[in-house]
Amino acid sequence: MLQALIIVFREGFEAFLTVAIIFAYLKKTGRNSLRPAVWWGIALSVVASAALGYALKTIITKQALWEGILALVAAVLVATFVIHIWRVAPHMKKDMETRLEQRASGPWAWAGVFGFTLLMITREGMETALLLLQVGNMPRFWLGCALGIAAAAGMSWIWAHYGHRVNVKRFFQVTGLFLLLFTVQIVFYAIHEFSEAEILPNSEAIHHATEPYSADGRYSMHIMFGMVAICAVWLAAMTLKDRMRERAVEA
Repeated sequence: MLQALIIVFREGFEAFLTVAIIFAYLKKTGRNSLRPAVWWGIALSVVASAALGYALKTIITKQALWEGILALVAAVLVATFVIHIWRVAPHMKKDMETRLEQRASGPWAWAGVFGFTLLMITREGMETALLLLQVGNMPRFWLGCALGIAAAAGMSWIWAHYGHRVNVKRFFQVTGLFLLLFTVQIVFYAIHEFSEAEILPNSEAIHHATEPYSADGRYSMHIMFGMVAICAVWLAAMTLKDRMRERAVEA
């Protein structure tokens, strides 16, 4: 449950944050007439993401080979995207507003805002679908997803009202660290599935060795709490570092 909660919380908050930035920019620039384009973009992206998740779960993932391939795809996409977010997070809002300005002007403004919203939210939805596919068999999976959405909505509300108090940079860093650690577990799952499909040398031995460490293996809960502990220690250390730096500046 906790893995699903953190995944949905991270990706959900990023999606909510994107929508909040878009709406805030349209309001600031007097383009409230384009708000329906945002809502339509959100609706279509949710449908597209849900359709992808359903297709992957009911069609493609019935075979071990496909499960292994999708796990590797998810690991690569998540790792590269997390590193990208770490690099652009400090100026993400400014970059989004610049791109919005380019699309929200001229006769194609409605289509531009719709397409921008669709692209940004669908990206989060597709990534969420690929990640949740790896933990779909965990106990209380749907409860974790629901709590993740609620937490993301709550975090977004806090950011909207008390944004100056929310260190969004640290949020993306610590949740990104969790996802990077989670990708290592996904790679174990991919190797496990490839061995089950018998395409690796000594597949039987590899299958037996990796099974306890996969997302639904015997040690999955221990690994999950270990990842959370690492992230908590890192966040505490960074928070202490930030406070020491602030005190040094004040002195």
